[in-house]
Amino acid sequence: MQIINQLKSGKWKRPDILLMLMAVAVPLSFATWNSLLNNFAIERAAFDGAEMGILQSLREVPGFLAFTFVFVLLILKEQSFALISLAILGIGTALTGFFPTAIGLYCTTVLMSVGYHYYETAQQSLALQWLPKGEAPVVLGRLLAVGGFASLLAYGLIFIIWEWIGLDYKWVYLAGGAVTVLIALTAWALFPTFEAPTAQRKTLVLRSRYWLYYALTFMGGARRQIFVVFAGFMMVEKFGYSVTAITLLFLINQAFNMVLAPKIGGLIARFGERRALTFEYIGLIGVFVTYAFVEDATLAAVLYVIDHAFFALAIAMKTYFQKIADPADIAPTAGVAFSINHIAAVVIPALFGLIWLVNPSLVFLLGAGMAAISLALSRLIPTHPEEGRELRWHKPLFGAHPAD
Repeated sequence: MQIINQLKSGKWKRPDILLMLMAVAVPLSFATWNSLLNNFAIERAAFDGAEMGILQSLREVPGFLAFTFVFVLLILKEQSFALISLAILGIGTALTGFFPTAIGLYCTTVLMSVGYHYYETAQQSLALQWLPKGEAPVVLGRLLAVGGFASLLAYGLIFIIWEWIGLDYKWVYLAGGAVTVLIALTAWALFPTFEAPTAQRKTLVLRSRYWLYYALTFMGGARRQIFVVFAGFMMVEKFGYSVTAITLLFLINQAFNMVLAPKIGGLIARFGERRALTFEYIGLIGVFVTYAFVEDATLAAVLYVIDHAFFALAIAMKTYFQKIADPADIAPTAGVAFSINHIAAVVIPALFGLIWLVNPSLVFLLGAGMAAISLALSRLIPTHPEEGRELRWHKPLFGAHPAD
């Protein structure tokens, strides 16, 4: 009865609920697209490592162009743009299975990616504007957990459909994309437009005092490609993992996300961004070096799960920026940060795809080197970051803090 009364009262129409609904919608498309991609590309489009690298580079081009996000805000409200982008993500995913050629897969990937990357830019900006600083790590962790649940649902359905029903790729892609579009339309109809506490600048923002955030973001984009492109491709090409086996791995990943992400958000709030990122990058160095020499399919799967679990710690980068930023800079910097993140992401898949053809182990060793650079950068974050105190050796703008 209490739940029914709350629904009638409209108290559920809050920014955090909208963020959670959108967090559910994204994985239903992206998890479907991602879990089938390597097998679909190899089995239907006859991709090799170089073609997969090209596809992944094309996928990252819209992310590289995310700095244009702020210009779209001149004509669209940020919340509306997020929902439109969500629908585009769904449409791109729904069309993927109908074009099983290299050119077709390139085109549907770019369409899907336009929606995905503009949505992610808007979502990050809205979350950092709407959420109080003290609550942000925990709520962002919950959003990851909700997304993990949706991914778990998507991967579970794919596993069942593939194992027992035997639907073709195109119908699975169509279903995942269509549900995302439906959720975007539902959110558009049900939720009011929420205003941010601070009006956002509608121009590009690049500030020298944000340089550490930019550097961490750039290296984060490079690191992500090792997992997204080459770790998954290794599982199929080197160890012969099937669609059901890959989907089962994704299920395990998202189950860990559901359990760990809220706890990780709480730990970041308790121990700080520097310690969280230090732990992440030390772990990644070990994972990438082991990737380079792994010969056992089970050990490779364990590494894959550990690698994915570290992504939740990237919440610390977002909350670090939230603490040091001028509140009016959040939206324009979200777009700039995504572009910086994707500079490496555009280049690395194609370049490392060529390296893969010669020496796959070298790809992962280079990834370990990237993690080491990120580790060094993360040590520059102060214990108590704030506006005017972006680095460990800076004096605070106002007041004093204990020495780092």
